[in-house]
Amino acid sequence: MEFFSRNDNGSMMAEDVSVSFLARQYGTPLYVYSEKALREHFSEFEQSAGDFPHLICYAVKANSNLSILRLMASLGAGFDIVSGGELARVIKAGGDPAKVVYSGVAKTESEISAALNAGILSFNVESEAEMERISRVAVSGNTTARISVRVNPDVDAGTHPYISTGLKTNKFGVPVERAFNLYKRALELPGIKIVGIDCHIGSQLTSLAPFEDALDRIVMLITRLKNEGIVLEHIDVGGGLGVVYNDEVPPSRKSYMDVIINKIRGLNIKLICEPGRSMVANAGILVSRCEYLKEGETVNFCIVDTAMNDMIRPSLYQAWMKIEEAEMNQNASDAVYNVVGPVCETGDFLGKDRHLQVAAGDYLVMQGAGAYGFSMSSNYNSRPRACEVMVSGSDHRIIRKRETIEDLWRGEEL
Repeated sequence: MEFFSRNDNGSMMAEDVSVSFLARQYGTPLYVYSEKALREHFSEFEQSAGDFPHLICYAVKANSNLSILRLMASLGAGFDIVSGGELARVIKAGGDPAKVVYSGVAKTESEISAALNAGILSFNVESEAEMERISRVAVSGNTTARISVRVNPDVDAGTHPYISTGLKTNKFGVPVERAFNLYKRALELPGIKIVGIDCHIGSQLTSLAPFEDALDRIVMLITRLKNEGIVLEHIDVGGGLGVVYNDEVPPSRKSYMDVIINKIRGLNIKLICEPGRSMVANAGILVSRCEYLKEGETVNFCIVDTAMNDMIRPSLYQAWMKIEEAEMNQNASDAVYNVVGPVCETGDFLGKDRHLQVAAGDYLVMQGAGAYGFSMSSNYNSRPRACEVMVSGSDHRIIRKRETIEDLWRGEEL
């Protein structure tokens, strides 16, 4: 189903609501999310897993809005977190801590303690030093920490280097050849209970081959551990399934789950996966207003009110995201523009070499903006962060108010 598409009059719609209407109602920059899309994407993961024992843990970092987290919790999701702040968000939204897996390479003592007190499902251990710290905190709190070891299988995911996580040169996890000894060490530590194994090789993967390669290495390790008497409850395969931004052809959620389940079916083990981008990216758009058209000697600029502080992916990752008109303006000329924002950086662009038929005052829509958009936004150049709106059919509501100027210095002292 298309959740953001044009009606017969050429107007871009968010479910049953005109995007231009939303922009006039709530202002721009504006993030708009489709509740139907979020529900459908989660349902596809659930249905694809079928009756195989599993838990879908939504990756909070992709989009951590409380309303989205509450929706996920209501659907039965668990959560993949990477900070104490994300754990607090999950709990505030009504998520079940017993369905939380805690990833991240720099867990502090206070974060570990809070997670233990909350009763999370598992820590994904990233290093021996971290495991020693978890042990000490657990013992001091007279409790037991459930742990999985995050294994780095040294698999090239074929994605942008900034979102690759499964190579030896990446900071994440424990090299596969050293993981066995770390499990043996875990047996010796007080306050530690081994429950699983974890692997995440990168983001925006459009081929199943890297997943298969990584799983082959992880399954071999699971078998070796079992032969040593270390029997695991679950395998956490991370996330990383790609989405369509331009002309990518990522695997379906069904084929992704089929490959994983076929690899682990005989292991008598529960499956955990951590979809983030594939859950929310195409459930959201970012709406901008054209402020000026500027003709240069070699490049034309469409200058909008949205900047890299609102959506940093194009600048940070050289990410291509589709940009199109909210309404078809027949009175405007069709031209090629670099779509740029107000921030004082040459890297402040949303898209380059885009064919647009646009005039000052028109609204533009960036597709695929639901993941790593608002969650990576900032107040750079003292710009208040955007408003977020949820649409369900013909209903719409604010799920985050636009920041005010006064919000910019909240907490500061003269």
